[in-house]
Amino acid sequence: VGIMLINNQGLIFTAERADMPGAWQMPQGGVDKGESLRTAALRELEEETSVPQNCVKLVKQTTDWVYYDLPDHLLGKVWGGKYRGQKQRWFLMELTTRDDVINLETEVPEFCRWKWSNQQELVDEIVPFKRNVYEQVIAELLE
Repeated sequence: VGIMLINNQGLIFTAERADMPGAWQMPQGGVDKGESLRTAALRELEEETSVPQNCVKLVKQTTDWVYYDLPDHLLGKVWGGKYRGQKQRWFLMELTTRDDVINLETEVPEFCRWKWSNQQELVDEIVPFKRNVYEQVIAELLE
């Protein structure tokens, strides 16, 4: 699942990966066995940003799966070499409180810093192999 978290000005939460300086992305993660997609999205958001579910409003989700493949140079190097890509369901959530609830110092920190981005900054700063995914998500969830 992926989470597009927006503030009341329509700006999008983006964070820099702790393990890849310069790589910015939105929160995302796996779905545990027996977990609904919605529950997984709320859990991942809290695990990665400390934002609890009572501080967000679920606005909508993508109607279908969004797919991407890893570039050749990453095959066999990420995700234990088990996967060639991912399929994701994306959720648009609105932060309903002040952004001081965002805290990246989580149990297992994935991000080192964060900011609010507009749509173009979001697309410009994502790794190239995920750019199409982000364009699809923006088109469906925001436009």
